[in-house]
Formats: sequence, structure tokens, C-alpha cells
Amino acid sequence: MLIPVILSGGSGTRLWPLSRKNYPKQFLALSGDSSLFQQAVARTRKLAGVAAPIVVCSEDHRFLVAEQLRELNMEGASILLEPLARNTAPAIALAAWQAQKTHPDATLLVLPADHLIGDTASFASAVDKALPLAEQDWLVTFGIRPESPATGFGYIKRAEPLDNAGFRVGQFIEKPDAATAKRYVDAGDYEWNSGMFLFKASRYLDELQQHAPAMHAASKAAFAKAKSDLDFVRIDREAFTASPDNSIDYAVMEKTTRAVVVPVSCAWSDIGSWDALWAASDRDRDGNRLEGDVIAIDSRNCFVRGTDRRLVAALGLEDIVIVDTPDAVLVAPRARVQDVKRLVDKIKSAGRQEHMFHRKVYRPWGSYDSIDMGPRFQVKRIIVKPGAALSLQKHHHRAEHWVIVSGTAEVTRNDEVFLLAENESTFLPLGAVHRLRNPGKTPLELIEVQSGSYLGEDDIVRLEDVYGRA
Repeated sequence: MLIPVILSGGSGTRLWPLSRKNYPKQFLALSGDSSLFQQAVARTRKLAGVAAPIVVCSEDHRFLVAEQLRELNMEGASILLEPLARNTAPAIALAAWQAQKTHPDATLLVLPADHLIGDTASFASAVDKALPLAEQDWLVTFGIRPESPATGFGYIKRAEPLDNAGFRVGQFIEKPDAATAKRYVDAGDYEWNSGMFLFKASRYLDELQQHAPAMHAASKAAFAKAKSDLDFVRIDREAFTASPDNSIDYAVMEKTTRAVVVPVSCAWSDIGSWDALWAASDRDRDGNRLEGDVIAIDSRNCFVRGTDRRLVAALGLEDIVIVDTPDAVLVAPRARVQDVKRLVDKIKSAGRQEHMFHRKVYRPWGSYDSIDMGPRFQVKRIIVKPGAALSLQKHHHRAEHWVIVSGTAEVTRNDEVFLLAENESTFLPLGAVHRLRNPGKTPLELIEVQSGSYLGEDDIVRLEDVYGRA
């Protein structure tokens, strides 16, 4: 049984301001109509004998994962919630324990959720080639044939060939400088380290116990104490906290004697920066990638992404990245976009929120967009999906006024329950226990005006919640 494991715990800070902690790059449609996460899941469905995936993600992203799986009509997937980030080795261990519950001999295909693969046929062929090696208890990693002496990737040196399918791993190498990277590419026996793996769940756990026993014990205890929560498997926080924080490369692959690399050329990109996305995108005759409401004149080799809220105009630019969002704009030379993380760190240290949230925030019931804000007031545009409901809640510091724009709202206010239609409104005084529900079959849209001494999202006391957040 081949079980895909989709690792979806990254934050994608180098693609700020589009990628943010609460809505990172794997859930964005950066190339095509579906998100990178959805593309990773869909890619596995084309493999023979494949089961529903195991997704490992953070608690903050659980509803994003569930919704995007629902859009793919993916049934039977397991969603494991990491209570805190502990890197890839413990995350894969959790997936291995989950796989062994129903399939003791399962083979795991471990894939990051935020990679782009343009040639799915070549990828599938490499998996087919690697499967017999995994069945022989080898730990397979997929090496990408280098297209250039890139310094943004780790490298894998090939050793002796194995069964005409792959090569024993000679060495894992950290990201090199430009001269060393060129030497590797010229040598011809080095691959980019893709972070994709194939091995038996049992073999991985055996290797983990041998090379990282504390991690093995902590992941086993955390999974044993896991609890089901709606569609999710909630991993025990206290036990998982005891696990060391380490990648699979450091914890297992660099120490095992059973590491094998299978080379593949599949138009792969880790989309690790705006420059990488530009390189992986279709471009016009001037080398520009223009998305959204954008006009460019006398500009070359630029990446410009606009929104539907305003026109972005570029004049006389070369090798520049411009990314416009409703609450933040990035302008940088393409050669400097690897340093975007420094901007994010500065935003964090300044106590700002733009690294965490977009102006539009997605919730399991729908979304809200903070369209205006000032001292003691905030205006939101709220969309509630058909049949969905917000939690039964109250606020200590703010009152709210709801105006229905379209659809029908069922409002609970203290002991009252009543319906509101288009152009009708109601007032929710400070401290009132209230709930908003969409009883209709079309989305409910309303404008919420908040007023009070404090308007933060943490001023919500949830009394009941169908999504388990109370």
C-alpha cells in the first residue's frame, strides 16, 4: 500500500506579502487555478495503487487543509495536527505511526506541500522506479538533476549505482557558495536535494529508533495519546514537546547506511522565493510575468502581481519584483528576494501583524475582510458559507452592528432568535451573547461595524462552536 504523506507545516516567509503565517504559500494558487497543496495531493492520485493521503499540518491550518481537500473531493484522508513545529523528522514519524494503524507494511511517499512539479509523468516514472528499492528496505530520496549552479538548494553526491534504478548516497551537502555549486554541476554526479522521500513506514521508524531514539520515543508517545477532533487527529502536546527539533536529513538520512538517491528531471521548483516563481512561470516577450491589473512599459524580466482593487503600473523597470496586496506592497530587485525574510523579521520585531494575517482572513465558516479601521471602530465585510455558523460568543470590549447586504441571516442575541434579510440590520450591545448563522443555500454577505475600547480578535469568548474552538 502506497500512502502519500503531505508535509504542510511551512510558513513560506520568503513569499511575503502574499504568503503569511495564517495563510502560507502552500495554500495559495501561485501557478494555475489550484493551490500548491492541492496540486501535491492531485499529483499522487495519478500513481498506481495509491491510498488516501496523510496530511501533517499545524492546528492553525487545519480548516484550510480540510476545505482544500473537500474541493478535491478527497475522501478518507487523515489530517494530523502538530501542536508545535518540530521539523520534518518528527512529522514524518507521526505519519508513519498513523499509516501502521491500518497498513503495517505501508510504503510512504513523503512530499512537501509547497513544491511545483511541471512534468508529472516524469515524477510518476521516478516513483515507479524507486518503489522496488523501498520494498528492499532502502530509504529513497529523489534528487533533481541540476539545471544551473543554484546556491539555494542542498546537494546530494551520488555513489555507486544500485539495480539500474538509483545510486547509493555518497554525501548530503548544505547549500554551497556559487563557485562550489558550479563545480558540482560541472562534475555531473550531484543532484539537488528535493526533500521528497519514499520508504516503508516500518523501516523509517526502525532507523529513527536507531539514530534518534528520543525523537522516536516522543513521537510514539504523542501519537499514542492523540485524540480525534472532528475530522482531525490531535497529537498530544506535552508528549510531542519532548521531541528534538530536527530534519529527516540530519536525524536519519545522513546517518543511515541505507540511503539511496533516484535522479529525476520533472520541472521541479520549491518556489522558495519570488525569483523562483518568476523562473517557473510563463513570461511575455520582454521576460515579464504580469498578474492581475498590471500595465508595464519599457520593463524587462520583472515579476509584477497586482490585485483587483487597483492598477499597478511599471515604467522603465528591469529585474524588479512588485507584489501588491490590500494591506502591504513589496518592491525589491529580483536578486534580493531571498532577503525578504529579513523584512518579515523586522515586521515581527516592530509588533505589527502584517506577517501573520492578510486583511482578508479565512475561517471554517467563511471569511472576513477588514475594509476600514480607526480609533475605537472597525468595519468588516463578512461572508458566511451556506449552512455555516459562527460560534456562540460574546465580547467584553466592543459592540457590533450588522447590516445584511445579500442572503439571509439567522441571528441569536441573548434569548432572541430571528431572521434578517437584505437591507435589514441589528445591534449587538457590549456583552450580548450572540451567534450568526446562514440558513440559506447561497452565501450570506454582511457589513459589521465594531465600536469599543478594544477591537482585537482575542476579545472573543466562545461559548459553543461547531468547529471545536470553544
